[in-house]
Amino acid sequence: MMANDEMTNDERNMKMAIDAASGVRRRTSPNPWVGCVVECPDGRVFVGATEPPGGRHAEIVALHAARDAGADARGATVFTTLEPCSHHGRTGPCADALIEAGVARVVSALEDPDANVAGRGHDMLRAAGVSVVVGLLADEAREQLLPYLHHRRTARPFVVLKMAATIDGRTAAADGSSRWITGDAARTAVHALRADSDAIVVGAGTVRADDPELTTRLVDGPSPRRIVLGSAPADARVRPCLEWTDSIESLLDHLGAEGVLQLMVEGGASVSSSFHEAGLVNRYVIHLAPAFLGDHGRPMFAGSTASTMADIRRGHLVRTRALGDDIEVVIDPVHVDDPIRIDDHFPTNKEQP
Repeated sequence: MMANDEMTNDERNMKMAIDAASGVRRRTSPNPWVGCVVECPDGRVFVGATEPPGGRHAEIVALHAARDAGADARGATVFTTLEPCSHHGRTGPCADALIEAGVARVVSALEDPDANVAGRGHDMLRAAGVSVVVGLLADEAREQLLPYLHHRRTARPFVVLKMAATIDGRTAAADGSSRWITGDAARTAVHALRADSDAIVVGAGTVRADDPELTTRLVDGPSPRRIVLGSAPADARVRPCLEWTDSIESLLDHLGAEGVLQLMVEGGASVSSSFHEAGLVNRYVIHLAPAFLGDHGRPMFAGSTASTMADIRRGHLVRTRALGDDIEVVIDPVHVDDPIRIDDHFPTNKEQP
């Protein structure tokens, strides 16, 4: 991201909308977390973000903020991180509200892939004489909305596999003990990732060995729905939970149909390997500790792995950061048939009358 003083006015306003969306990330699911900025002709700027389900969408919040301040939105430019909706759900179409308010220009970072929208919001605006721009800061908005975009294109949740390991890639000692490989900062980051996820899944073996709570007690945010692959002991702290004995593919279909946008996998080597080998992981979040276990430690994945360099699974390095003494490495798998390709689905920043 460029420095703020190098941004254009449009880019600054879209960045403000992206920042507003980040503040509601954990409260809007299964709706997308969207930010909106309304810049009125008199120069005043008003910000809105999506409210919890049943509440107002970001565009309506920003328009109401302008109205309550006595500002006139006629001729305004509206910046929104996702295409304004064009259909009636719990609320009315945002595109209609923008047209009724008399805005002159709408700048969207992304087109909404939801079948109920899919460009129709932008078409409604253009038909009403509103100038439409699509694609401004699309990369940043896409990264922010990845779970929603993936769910709308595949009908399955975005799967985040979280693992903690020593620097030599071991997740547990030979005796099976695995607690506290990483430090406090990494554990807090894990709780934040849980809060960003609608559901979390572990294996029955992890429940029996560690008796985890799988809550977000270290951060401010809702705890995810808890799922155990297999049966959990009657007194396990993970209860209440969904005990799943069918395939993980059917689990993704089930959760997707229930509106789960992001699923966090926090199991042991067997569960991690099952998602990994099936090609069902959309993002790997790996916490590496400056510690060593050597050959007797348990590996990150159990079962079959690549036996030759021709079979190696490669990924794209998204980012790294320090978490105390530990390192977080975020990797996206490289799939030839990736259902979300920015060049294919998100138009360039081109103004259309």
